[in-house]
Amino acid sequence: MIIYNLKLNKTSVLKHLIILMLLLSIAISVLSVYKMINSSKEKEQFLTENPCIQDTDVAVIKSSNYSNILKQVHEDIDTYIGQKISFSGYIFKVDNFNDNQFVLARNMDIGNNQTLIIGFLCEYDGIISYDEYSWVEITGEITKGYYNNSAIPILKIIDIKAIKEPDNPNVPVPDGEYIPTSVIY
Repeated sequence: MIIYNLKLNKTSVLKHLIILMLLLSIAISVLSVYKMINSSKEKEQFLTENPCIQDTDVAVIKSSNYSNILKQVHEDIDTYIGQKISFSGYIFKVDNFNDNQFVLARNMDIGNNQTLIIGFLCEYDGIISYDEYSWVEITGEITKGYYNNSAIPILKIIDIKAIKEPDNPNVPVPDGEYIPTSVIY
């Protein structure tokens, strides 16, 4: 049988406990800094390896996510004010629009061979030089405006150019997919 005689000194135990906590907090701090640096490197690597995800000022909207983005921006306009987007569609006008207003429209498949016209309301002083139903590609900035007493996103057009109608001009119904709120991709 082995017997240990252990005598504890309160001040010595307290010193060791404080040193242990200090070392533990330093280790946690170093680990946190490492994770922050590593996560920014991972983001940079992810953006490099995934060219469809852009790290630019202008988000390019594709047909596959068009209706999801349109729905999200309409539901949370304030988050997207100032966001620049680029996409294509055809020019659609309604009788009560101002001369500089149009919808950059797409047809959304709703089933049974039926479509619904959807799109962002746009404002561009030079739109009169484009025919209705002609296809264009635009770059615009999302602003908040009002139409029929309702707050809606309005695109202020920065750039516009005529294009050919795409092979598949229709877009799918929104699927509830998450759209990042910091920037649209």
